Amino acid sequence: MIRIIDPKVALAGWPALANRLRQASFCAALAAVAAGPAWAANAGAVGATIKSDRIEVGYRDAAKLTEFNRSAGDRDDWVDALSKYTLTQAEVVLPAGQKLSITITDVQRAGRYEPGRRPAAADIRVVRESTPPRIDLSFRIESAQGAVLKEGERQLRDSNFMNRARHRGETLGYEKNLIDDWLRMDVRAAKR
Repeated sequence: MIRIIDPKVALAGWPALANRLRQASFCAALAAVAAGPAWAANAGAVGATIKSDRIEVGYRDAAKLTEFNRSAGDRDDWVDALSKYTLTQAEVVLPAGQKLSITITDVQRAGRYEPGRRPAAADIRVVRESTPPRIDLSFRIESAQGAVLKEGERQLRDSNFMNRARHRGETLGYEKNLIDDWLRMDVRAAKR
């Protein structure tokens, strides 16, 4: 797991950074440092808000997400990956001159880690039709002048998630489908 961080924050939190770098390959660590502050996040905070010039993505309280109650252990590497993916995709669909703020309020990833499996299989996420992905969020789209163009709360669901090919086999693939669909329907459709 790598979190891309602001180098200024890294110096202040060197022990935390050093631990993360030990876990990552040397090349991946170099890529994280080279990326610089474009994906600025706090070094020690899971689910820290990330920003670009026009978009901000954060969590209401990442530690209280339903997914953490469903999963044992410290499986939190997906939190920052989901917000980074959301920001990247929003950059593509958000019309020029608009700003977007997204607060993810809850997440239940597709599938679950099932108790009682032998130790070698304890980290395998089992996905069934009965465990669909769910993401709750609130958002606000503003014009360049600051006028609110669209805002609201959404509960993203897909009961047909196992039959969709986009992002299949990728980490967070089912959740990425939810984000893509929402961005296409709500953000790309926002009027000036």
